[in-house]
Amino acid sequence: MSRFTLHALTLGVATATFSLSAHSATEVTWWHAMGGQLGEILEEMTEEFNASQDDYRVTPSYRGNYTETMTGAIAAFRAGEQPHILQVFEVGTGTMMNADGAIYPVYQLMEDHGRAFDRDAFLPAVVGYYTDTNGNMLSFPFNSSTPIMYYNRDVFEEAGLDPEQPPQTWDEVAEYATQITESGAANCGFTTSWPSWVMLENFSAMHNSPLGTLENGFGGIETEFNFNNELVARHWDNLKTWQDADAFKWGGPGSGPDSEPLFYSQECAIFFGSSASRADVAANSDFEVGFGMQPYYDDVDGAPQNSIIGGATLWALQGHTDDEYEAVAAFFEYLSQPEVQAEWHQQTGYLPITQAAWDLSKEQGYYDENPGADISLKQMTLNEPTENSKGLRFGNFVQIRDIISEEMEAVMTGAKTGQEAADSAVERGNRLLRDFQSANQ
Repeated sequence: MSRFTLHALTLGVATATFSLSAHSATEVTWWHAMGGQLGEILEEMTEEFNASQDDYRVTPSYRGNYTETMTGAIAAFRAGEQPHILQVFEVGTGTMMNADGAIYPVYQLMEDHGRAFDRDAFLPAVVGYYTDTNGNMLSFPFNSSTPIMYYNRDVFEEAGLDPEQPPQTWDEVAEYATQITESGAANCGFTTSWPSWVMLENFSAMHNSPLGTLENGFGGIETEFNFNNELVARHWDNLKTWQDADAFKWGGPGSGPDSEPLFYSQECAIFFGSSASRADVAANSDFEVGFGMQPYYDDVDGAPQNSIIGGATLWALQGHTDDEYEAVAAFFEYLSQPEVQAEWHQQTGYLPITQAAWDLSKEQGYYDENPGADISLKQMTLNEPTENSKGLRFGNFVQIRDIISEEMEAVMTGAKTGQEAADSAVERGNRLLRDFQSANQ
């Protein structure tokens, strides 16, 4: 029996309100992008809500990866067949915010239907990413993550490294990786998933370095990219140098599809991936796993700053009845409960998006029993976020992230230097920013 099922037996009895009148439940649809184990947990959580009352029923529907889910929803909206709730990854925030007439802002939804929704209950790093310029939350935070370091403790020991001491700086990563490969403990030192997210977006945030003007796009759609700086060029060139020395292995563009298998097979000793990969890493690793923060260059003033979130939020879409929106608001209120959020966090590795859920997890002894499970939280809250480290909000960023991955891959193949690739990524990305600006003015 899963933890969510157990939770349903306890929490459900305490909170359920049963209607004695004979009527059918108001049904709403939720399009999401979570397959595999995460999808199963999501389904259980939704069924728990459905079982806790008789008035509403939420039906989840898996629609492919984040990009496919968002693209499908846009097409469905144009056809008047949009879902009530849509899960959108963080890089789609700018596009969703500017979709006039398509969204029902969550703060307005909850207020209109008299449901509890306190933005101050959410972690500051989460709130800042999904609010408008007036501080109003536009979507409901659901699955927030940040990239962390996973490492093979067994390989560390075999290579003569202390498994209790993961590398903290990029120079240490290179040193550890070299010792690992030279000792024969593994064929490669480290790899990464989502190269744009990890090796540019979060890399820049950890060094308090801008990705673009106007507060990384938070200040308006006139923003321009400016990440083609010496720091980014240096890091991308270093990755190429480390790859040539077998210290690093490129796992592919986009999501880096080959990176996790490289770690699971013990080909690579260190893997940079989402904190939400914790459940999959535990399920697929036949070795002891350690956890560490994102590295930094210690000659950069202010580093390490803090990492930024990934994952997704839930957007309410326009075009439905008031009764159906009442159901959506009730579901969001349910998802806000500390018990539900703590359960989701503990099972998946996503951040506990509310302070209450974090506190509850501590009270339950979760972090004591699972060393390293709080790495993502510590990394996100290292320092008060700055204009360069509170997140990003760029239109067309789904496509732009693909461009960044392509340019990084050109460095890995030796076709470009780090500076040439960064310059090209900025130039190509800015063209798409101007397209977005023209379409939304």
